[in-house]
Amino acid sequence: MSAAEEYLLLGLRLGRHVDGLVDAYYGPPELKAEVDAEDLRPAAELAADGDALRDRLEDGWLRDQVGALAAYAHVLAGASVSYSDEVERCYGVRPRKTATNVYERAHVRLDELLPGEGSLFERREAWRERNRVDGETAIRVLRDLLPVLRDRANEILPLPAGESVTLEPVTDEPWWAFNYYLGDLRSRVVLNTDVPTTNLDLVHLAAHEVYPGHHTEHAVKEQILLRDRGMIEEAIQLVPTPQAVLSEGIAEIGEEVALGDAREAAYQVLRRHGVETDWALAEQVAEAGEALRPVGLDVALLIHEDGVSPDEAQAYAERWALIPPERARHNVSFVLDPTWRAYAVTYTAGRDLCRAYVGGDRARFRTLLTEHVRIRDLIATA
Repeated sequence: MSAAEEYLLLGLRLGRHVDGLVDAYYGPPELKAEVDAEDLRPAAELAADGDALRDRLEDGWLRDQVGALAAYAHVLAGASVSYSDEVERCYGVRPRKTATNVYERAHVRLDELLPGEGSLFERREAWRERNRVDGETAIRVLRDLLPVLRDRANEILPLPAGESVTLEPVTDEPWWAFNYYLGDLRSRVVLNTDVPTTNLDLVHLAAHEVYPGHHTEHAVKEQILLRDRGMIEEAIQLVPTPQAVLSEGIAEIGEEVALGDAREAAYQVLRRHGVETDWALAEQVAEAGEALRPVGLDVALLIHEDGVSPDEAQAYAERWALIPPERARHNVSFVLDPTWRAYAVTYTAGRDLCRAYVGGDRARFRTLLTEHVRIRDLIATA
């Protein structure tokens, strides 16, 4: 049995312990059938299997992936590991809280930008409410945005023939939106309509989840790495691994790479659905608000590293992210979810590492979409 097959088996076996750990599998069906038919293997046994496999592998992308799975299996088996160590061993980056003066500066900028009267929180909520798009309209807008973004993604690199996406609304989930990659170049993308979504959120979401984000990366890599090169290790997407940092980084910077300054086509789609705003101001507000994104990671560190109660962490999120209690509770529930508790680092770390590596160069973005790029290599170039 090849090392790649052992890796797939290890991931599938761990996936039986934690629902959602295997984000997607489209590899050899006989391997999944083998795992489904066997008794549940103890986490400690899987940790030992992972350690042994990692130690046999040469230094490289697959070794990073296996090492992350082994680390996760040790945590499942009850190993005493700090939250920060768990995150670093799984994702290859160490989580750090953002200094509150970063948020204070963002608040000052938002205070300058947001019109109206009242507190900064009240004006930001009023702004979001004026620019909010209901769930039914959001799905229609997304469907019409995808062809525009697909054309831009196709300019970056040719998309595989036959790739396709379906869109659906959902409710009562710990995340805002999700890409279920189905294999065979297909994705099912869902939008959680419980989470308030604004006009520019929709542009970012379409780029993040589909073109040139998650769907594009998975479809391109399925075609190039799995089908063309026979690299079956590409046939599984696993949550607690460096693979996720790269994937979220690609998705987070996809909008700026694909659209750049040519955003008018996306805004025309929104206008056709009756969605209108001061787009120049909206872009400035969104840019200022991006500095508040790390609050989600802070919440995870407060709870899991500092021992802060969920209520206190919620209050922190409300204050610094300028969000209402229901959204702050949503943030807390995400980092309390056993599948996603360590995942918050992938968004900010992935974005910063990929943005620094790409530096506006589409050729480098193509590399991220087509190769198994290691997180340590991105850190070295940051």
